[in-house]
Amino acid sequence: MNVLKATQEKVLSALQSVCGIVERRHTLPILANVMIRKTGETLQLTTSDLEIQIRTSAQLGGDAGNLTTTVGARKLIDILRSMPRDQTVTLESSQSKLIFKSGKSRFTMQTMPAEDFPLVQESSSFGPLFSVPQKTLKDLLHQVSFSMAVHDIRYYLNGILFVAEGKQLSLVATDGHRLAFASATLGSEVPKQEVILPRKTVLELQRLLSDKEGDIEMQFANNQAKFIFDGMEFVTKLVEGKFPDYNRVIPKSHKNSVTIGRDTLLTSLQRTAIMTSDKFKGIRLNLERGLLRVASTNAEQEEAVDEVEIDYSGDAIEIGFNVTYLIDVLTNLDEEMINISLADSNSSALITIPENATFKYVVMPMRI
Repeated sequence: MNVLKATQEKVLSALQSVCGIVERRHTLPILANVMIRKTGETLQLTTSDLEIQIRTSAQLGGDAGNLTTTVGARKLIDILRSMPRDQTVTLESSQSKLIFKSGKSRFTMQTMPAEDFPLVQESSSFGPLFSVPQKTLKDLLHQVSFSMAVHDIRYYLNGILFVAEGKQLSLVATDGHRLAFASATLGSEVPKQEVILPRKTVLELQRLLSDKEGDIEMQFANNQAKFIFDGMEFVTKLVEGKFPDYNRVIPKSHKNSVTIGRDTLLTSLQRTAIMTSDKFKGIRLNLERGLLRVASTNAEQEEAVDEVEIDYSGDAIEIGFNVTYLIDVLTNLDEEMINISLADSNSSALITIPENATFKYVVMPMRI
């Protein structure tokens, strides 16, 4: 049976959309495979790593009929990548093998039975479905994902908190040293739901979401989240645990505030960071009337000082930060101006966008 017959570009695109979660090495060999299900004219591709499952449907030609099998995902992608984009490729089923043909090339691949493929058991109690434009979710993830923890023993920090309540969707990420919050308006009211998406899920969603028109539909259950977009169905396990109360972390009444150009501050920090070391990324900010001084030193007694003129008339403050945490947030924002609010040298700083309450970034000070 001819499973598919289409251009290399079309087949590779469908396959790549589901294969980001497939690891090359697995304790279960079949998890390195993609499940191919042909029903009539429609081809369905499914991958799983036991925690995340991605499925897409596509019309990729071939014979109409029914077939379900699994084959090595990475191997199939590598073969496709070696072919010209506009070349027609075919995939034929023959006994327990799949034969890939393209031009004068031919590859015979071993399959594994689809019955052995561990599909994720979907929850029977998903909450109400709601949606946002794909670009909106992509932007929200971009604004907070850099603050996620990596391999933290507090496993609930290795991901992003999604809070849907009323007409607002909020995303929060923290690694214990800094916290990023971003929100967007929903088209309809939803009851309050809070879930923590794992780090791998977040990175995969960021890879798949596009800027083009079209919504992404979401549903949350106690232990799962489901996303539907661009003909894809994405089901993931959630991180269990209690996320910190982010409302208590975000400062409410810092009396000293300065508005500064994002690019101006970013280039000043990047210059000053040259004199920091890999082990110690500390920099000092000195705020005084009309002036911001950025300084760093290292173990070799070297020093960098950079001065920026600012419109500031608050208290004189000297405060230390991990420069990476400041550069991260400035790199991930697109706005021209940002606002920094401070209380004193021992309190967290709050970075916001002027006249925009949808983004907040809190960073802890550092003793220098």
